[in-house]
Amino acid sequence: MIIIRPIRNSDYDVLHQIAVESGHGFTSLPVNEELLLSRINRATKSFHTELENCRDEGYLFVMEDTKTGEVVGTTGIETAVGLHDAFYHYHVGKVVHSSRELNIYNTVETLTLNNDYTGSSELCTLYLRDNYRVNNNGRFLSKCRMLFMAEHTARFNNTVIAEMRGVSDENGNSPFWQWLEEHFFSMDFPTADYLTGIGKKEFIAELMPKYPIYVSLLSKEAQKVIGKVHQNTVPALRLLENEGFVNRGYVDIFDAGPTVEAELKTIKTVRNSLRLKVQIGAIQSSTKAMICNTKVKDFRAVQMSIEINQIDSIAIIDQETAEALQVTNGDFVRVAKS
Repeated sequence: MIIIRPIRNSDYDVLHQIAVESGHGFTSLPVNEELLLSRINRATKSFHTELENCRDEGYLFVMEDTKTGEVVGTTGIETAVGLHDAFYHYHVGKVVHSSRELNIYNTVETLTLNNDYTGSSELCTLYLRDNYRVNNNGRFLSKCRMLFMAEHTARFNNTVIAEMRGVSDENGNSPFWQWLEEHFFSMDFPTADYLTGIGKKEFIAELMPKYPIYVSLLSKEAQKVIGKVHQNTVPALRLLENEGFVNRGYVDIFDAGPTVEAELKTIKTVRNSLRLKVQIGAIQSSTKAMICNTKVKDFRAVQMSIEINQIDSIAIIDQETAEALQVTNGDFVRVAKS
């Protein structure tokens, strides 16, 4: 069975391997032992934090194949970004240059550095190993975060964002960063991305241009990738768009990948999920759904067959599913379509 659970200290080795596999542009998992251990420790502390003490937690989950005990993916949520380290974006805007006398009117796109998303909750650290990209596992790994947020809305902020990986080649070269590097920096994209991932962001404020950049002055290659996603990120973007996330013109300062946003309570899975009482029994239906328990530190989520009695607000699940979720008759679960 495939389950999703909070990360543990014993997951370090596989988390390190996932950080290596994920490659350049996956800033939230730098290949750095100290930072990865810190990420696990922070997640553990977050899962044990009582609601009244919540402020800026970082939840990190893993997907596990219980048949083999193998961890095959990660997914995470930050409750409030930018409260300790500056959280930068570019916003794509417009300025107009016109002359009535000469009958000239030109609209020019600009990129303006900002911290507009400070305090927002963020969906992050989504990665699934290649041989498990089947049976809707990728969708489940992404959407299970929304089930957790639906059950524990008080832990999160109203605005939820997701930074989408921008365009870069197999060597980690970003056309957008190449232009910035040439004019403002003296380091390649993987180096800048790594420094950001380990929390050393001072160079951004020190070297990044302070004034709006005219997009027309960028190289043609850089202009083409603004707001575009890496080819491997297209399915993740489509899933979020189907959940109601939209791009309001914010892009990453390194690779110009889009950042999408939604209000927590309007996210499709959050809005349509049901909180139901458990009844353990035989399942006749083959219809599968995402099901999670209502716990925090002992959170569990599965994608299994279920029968729903909406009139009595009952979820009928089999014994195997109940054991995986660590629930018994009379407990509550939250359910949403896969």
